[in-house]
Amino acid sequence: MLGFGIGLSAQEVEPKDPEATEVYEPVPPKVVPGSNGAPPSDAIVLFDGSSLDAWISSADSTAAKWHLNQDGSMTVKDKTGNIETKQAFGSIQLHIEWRSPAEVQMSGQNRANSGVFLQGLYEVQVLDNNDNNTYVNGQVGSIYKQSVPLAMASVPSGEWNTYDVIYHAPKFSRGGNLKKPATITVIHNGVLIQDHFEVEGPSEYIGWPTYQPHGKRPLILQDHRDNSRVSYRNIWVRELD
Repeated sequence: MLGFGIGLSAQEVEPKDPEATEVYEPVPPKVVPGSNGAPPSDAIVLFDGSSLDAWISSADSTAAKWHLNQDGSMTVKDKTGNIETKQAFGSIQLHIEWRSPAEVQMSGQNRANSGVFLQGLYEVQVLDNNDNNTYVNGQVGSIYKQSVPLAMASVPSGEWNTYDVIYHAPKFSRGGNLKKPATITVIHNGVLIQDHFEVEGPSEYIGWPTYQPHGKRPLILQDHRDNSRVSYRNIWVRELD
């Protein structure tokens, strides 16, 4: 039986019947799409506004100390450190919404700076870049210090942004050598800003990124320790492996 995307060799005779190129297995699983902003039926909900129970402090694995707000969001509590999911993940589809504060303070990399670290290592930058220039491989929507976004698609400061991310984890050999780099696709408020970017390694502030072998790891949200006041809501993932 022919598979999807498999072409015919020069020696094969092209089929004359439509049934010869029809495939019936495997049957894809049924997923019920969410409505009115709800996650799909097979999603793992990491934050729905009710609690921080799915998260812990990255520093010491104690309960997450960020602010839980009455509007169903959470906000970075300054200088309490990053938070991470209790559950570890490999390749995922991620939906996350974030908001910079309407009251603008500071400039450059110190204005509403946070980040979404896939597998705790590979950062999609969160930053208020509205009338606030910075280095472009560190602006909003960048894969930090590696990939400049294709567009700056932020909404006005104080309004909610959406990131929809397709992330494929890196593959390593038994000996720990890199077989296949991680890839990241990001849609920011409906605009494609990262198109299957091949990640060079973990996000580094100084120096070159270098892969080290790893398995599944948690998702991390960053406390930049500069009173960023960034808020998050409606966070869910679908596992892809």
